[in-house]
Amino acid sequence: MATPMRRRWSLLSLLLLLSCQDITSGSTPTTSEITQAICEAHAGFTFVGGGEFIAGSDRTERDYAYRISAEGFADNPEDVAAAEAGYLRRGWFERESVRQTVNLSSFCMGKNLITNADYQAFVQATGHRSPGISAEEYQEQGFLVHDYGEVVPYLWQEEQYPVGEDNYPVVLVSYEDVVTYAEWRSGQDGVRYRLPTRWEWEKAARGTDGHYFPWGSEWRDDGTNWAKHGPYGTSEVGAYPLSQSSYGIEDMAGNVFEYTSTLTRGESKVVLKGCSWDDYPGFCRAAYQHDRPVDSRHILFGFRLVLESS
Repeated sequence: MATPMRRRWSLLSLLLLLSCQDITSGSTPTTSEITQAICEAHAGFTFVGGGEFIAGSDRTERDYAYRISAEGFADNPEDVAAAEAGYLRRGWFERESVRQTVNLSSFCMGKNLITNADYQAFVQATGHRSPGISAEEYQEQGFLVHDYGEVVPYLWQEEQYPVGEDNYPVVLVSYEDVVTYAEWRSGQDGVRYRLPTRWEWEKAARGTDGHYFPWGSEWRDDGTNWAKHGPYGTSEVGAYPLSQSSYGIEDMAGNVFEYTSTLTRGESKVVLKGCSWDDYPGFCRAAYQHDRPVDSRHILFGFRLVLESS
């Protein structure tokens, strides 16, 4: 029979495994040293210095996330407690990484999300499929969230994005699509681009001191494009100044979830960071993450790039 001490150590080991079991790739690649001068030489990229930062979340932060999500959802104060209890039962925020110190090398992060206009240049140059998904494919994904009627306004017509949305984030692209875009863009510009790792994205969003949101650790209803503040759809990039991080990177909370290079479940799923225009406050913390199949295409998912080397 296991002793109480052995049982405690076994439980601790299990919890540690569960917190990282699904992460199979996406650590910071080994590259030549990235400097501020390199970033400044490439328009649209911002330098994020190397060193330690506070990543992940603890019990206090997660409990706060449940509370502010319930407050954001409930129209009446008397409904908050029931909503909060329901979210906790579902374990919305229980798969976040534990609060820890992570050490990263310097990197150059794209100041803005990749836009429809950016992506159109790629589609027109390569003949790659335009952003979109059929009703049948959308149903097969299994995580609908929005019915297909809400997807239709985001569909491209051949190589043309929706009218007037050139500076809106491109959506309805898969992880595989965006990796191909990064490879194409690398060839065009003569540098190497890639997706950020989950840790790079998190540091770029929250800075070094562990605050929950780009602007601090207290939720602000006017901070970003979320379910009850915004058009209930994607918004133009950079439209919400408070969601700019301390590094000057736009939309680091709200608007769309963002693909990272971190893969899970035997590389069949990819970690997404950030939150989207239909979310509630707890999801908009830098620590929040979830994963989806690499072939997913959704109106809630977009991306930005990291400049890896010249």
